[in-house]
Amino acid sequence: MGVTSPDLLHLSAHLNTNYDRHVLVGKPCSRIAAKSSCHQRHLTPTFGALSRSSDSSIRSRLSGKDELSCLAVHLQFPKGHPSSVEEESVERLWQEFFSDPSQWWDHRFDKRNLCYPDFKHKHTKEALWLDKRSNPKWVKRELALLAAGAVQRSVFSWNAILGQHIKDRQYLKVIKLFRKMKEEAVKPDTFTFSRVLDACGRLAALEEGRHVHIEIIRCEFQSNPSVGSALIDMYAKCGSLDDAGRVFKSLPNRDVICWTSIIGACVKCGQGSIALEFFRQMQLEGVEPSTVTFVCALNACSSVLALDEGMRIHVQVLSSGCISDDFVETALIDMYAKCGSIEEARRVFENMHTHDRVCWTAMIFAYAKCGQGDKALQLYFHMQLHHIEPDKVTFVGVLNACASIAALEEGRYIHLQILRNGFELDDFVRSALVDMYAKCDSIEEACRSFNIGHLCGVVCWNAMIQGFTKCGFGERALELYRQMHLQQIEPDNVTYACILNACASVAALKEGRRVHAKILQSGFKVDDFVISCLIDMYSKCGSIEEAYRAFITSRNCDCVSWTAMIGAFAIHGRGKEAIQLFNQMCQECMEVSDVTFVCIFSACSHACLVNEGHYYFECLTPIYGVSPTVEHFVCMIDLLGRVGYLLEAENMIKNMPRECNATVWSTLLAACKIHGNVEMGERIAERALKLDPDCASGYVLLSNLYAGAGMWERGDGIHRLRINRQVHKPPGCSWIEVHDHVHRFSANDGSHPQIFQVHAELKSLSAEMKKAGYLPETGGFMDALENKGKVFSCYHSERLAIAFGLISTPPGTPLHVVKNLRVCGDCHTSIKFISKIVGRVMVVRDARRFHHFENGSCSCGDYW
Repeated sequence: MGVTSPDLLHLSAHLNTNYDRHVLVGKPCSRIAAKSSCHQRHLTPTFGALSRSSDSSIRSRLSGKDELSCLAVHLQFPKGHPSSVEEESVERLWQEFFSDPSQWWDHRFDKRNLCYPDFKHKHTKEALWLDKRSNPKWVKRELALLAAGAVQRSVFSWNAILGQHIKDRQYLKVIKLFRKMKEEAVKPDTFTFSRVLDACGRLAALEEGRHVHIEIIRCEFQSNPSVGSALIDMYAKCGSLDDAGRVFKSLPNRDVICWTSIIGACVKCGQGSIALEFFRQMQLEGVEPSTVTFVCALNACSSVLALDEGMRIHVQVLSSGCISDDFVETALIDMYAKCGSIEEARRVFENMHTHDRVCWTAMIFAYAKCGQGDKALQLYFHMQLHHIEPDKVTFVGVLNACASIAALEEGRYIHLQILRNGFELDDFVRSALVDMYAKCDSIEEACRSFNIGHLCGVVCWNAMIQGFTKCGFGERALELYRQMHLQQIEPDNVTYACILNACASVAALKEGRRVHAKILQSGFKVDDFVISCLIDMYSKCGSIEEAYRAFITSRNCDCVSWTAMIGAFAIHGRGKEAIQLFNQMCQECMEVSDVTFVCIFSACSHACLVNEGHYYFECLTPIYGVSPTVEHFVCMIDLLGRVGYLLEAENMIKNMPRECNATVWSTLLAACKIHGNVEMGERIAERALKLDPDCASGYVLLSNLYAGAGMWERGDGIHRLRINRQVHKPPGCSWIEVHDHVHRFSANDGSHPQIFQVHAELKSLSAEMKKAGYLPETGGFMDALENKGKVFSCYHSERLAIAFGLISTPPGTPLHVVKNLRVCGDCHTSIKFISKIVGRVMVVRDARRFHHFENGSCSCGDYW
């Protein structure tokens, strides 16, 4: 480059040997100084085209840097050297740069380290810095005229900005930037692919991920273990375990990271059993698990409740020396808690070497998950006595504990602590607050927590929608969902599950169909939970055909979806179809759960299939390996009691392997009321009220039993006892969807704008019903009170909803009504008469099942 000094030639040779030929460059760091201190005495490299910098300033800028901190363009020569050599060097370097800019990499893109060069030659590795203050005028002019893209950005620069976008959670920008990178013919490296696959995975962008996979094969990186692991993780996050498995099998050298990736992928896709198989195979091939591997394997045990396998892994953790790792210990606590072994979880916690905030929080979550919210609260206050400050995750755990036991006062106290710590605007904390207040039946406080501040994320919206639904305000949940769209908050799968539950709660069939269409249009990968919610929504909105269509059109339905469909048949009284589907489920080797059998026994109860129900109950443990739960006994007692086998039902309760609760006795009390057995009913009621004196159902059932037997004064005494003890029964509410809007009615609420027209319609119908032979039934205590004139006579909420539907829709339109309580005998008879008088189909869902009324008869056959 026109430099002939012996010193320079010597230094050039030295740099060629060590740094792949850097012409007119120097690196005044300790490594070079030690080898050639004599050259450093004569050469003082400086930054920029014409700038001067002292030795100390240069050393301060370059000290400790391992990058190629190449200094180019200007050198101060010893006294006697002609300055023309210096100018010629500067001139030639810039001339070479502008002669073909495409041969240089542009490093200015998102450059953070000032010591890194602005430009670097692709082949010779020559480097340039730009000093805007001292660049020659002709250089500045040429740079201004340089066309965009004339100097390519290097892969290093692309990776830097990709990483920044991931850090900022701008995943769509990562994908767009990768496409642009390909357009500019920049070859990606392993870091590029890892970052882009992480984008794709977080967005569940399966097709985009597959395109990246093709590019990986084209660039011959498919055998790289780190890229392979990133591919496995991406496919897992996109829910494609088959693709993840194929990538894993194609890797020639599978290290512990690859094995850990496929184990974690199986866990993410809900295949805990397969994950454990991989964990065993990994060890058979002689690969030692890492701490991350142990965490993934323990999470797999948690997902499939594999307690024995988890205990074996615990032994391995102890022998490997990984037990002191915080993440492993936390995973152990979580595994034992989810597998129902809370004492083992506590033992792990107590044996930990140090108790930091993470392990305290894990144990609080463990107690909350096991339904021991009181112990979680005790542990939380004990943690504070140890002067360990809670973080936002701790607050979420302790709020979950409050929600699990409806501890409203404790929840309010925790809320105050959250305010003092400044976590009230965190999305997850706010959603936990909303959930806690909703589960404590304080919906207004839930609303206040939701409305704090200006913006909240999708997690908080989901919690509020779920809270409204849980508290019986499904119509408000639907309104909130519409507001969510107006504010352009993108829903996720949890949102869709929550809003489908809201539609189901108020029989909003049209809104449910629109949500279903939105799910299909959005391109979301519909998971099994959303499929089960779709089935549940359609069935609870009275459209069993659409529920079955959603079931058969979904691919790879799991146990939850099959169970949802069996439950749908059950509440519609189609017991034989429920049993057929259950047999098909077993033939396809689907895993059955305890919930599946709750649905089967419920189907048998609604359809009076006593022999079938008894057969499946006997096979429960020996054939299907399911231990009977309290819910199973409740269903069987209901089945036996309804057909009049009261003594058999009572004997079943006495022979239960575990202590029964008030619900079990109340179920038998309801059967006593059906069959008018006062003597047994009194005995059963005494046990039910002793176990749960604050539950209204025991008082109501007993008073109705007395009323049905004409024992008025005893019924009145039980009624007054309930009032004196301040035990309130939930008010009866009904919902009907008319013209895309859900209308709510209750017996004593006259707030509906058309309530007078509704009452007028019911009066007109009552006159026609009497002409047709209708006689009021007085099987309930409140009915008896009304007939004796002791309370104001009013229509039950389901009749109000039906009358509103009749005056608001064209003749012949089917009506769908939902009630939160069981329909009474008088309303059941009334709706049969109304269906015949007006010539309409009327579908009513009460707290137990569906009633399809048509032409004066009901699908339940008066057996409900």
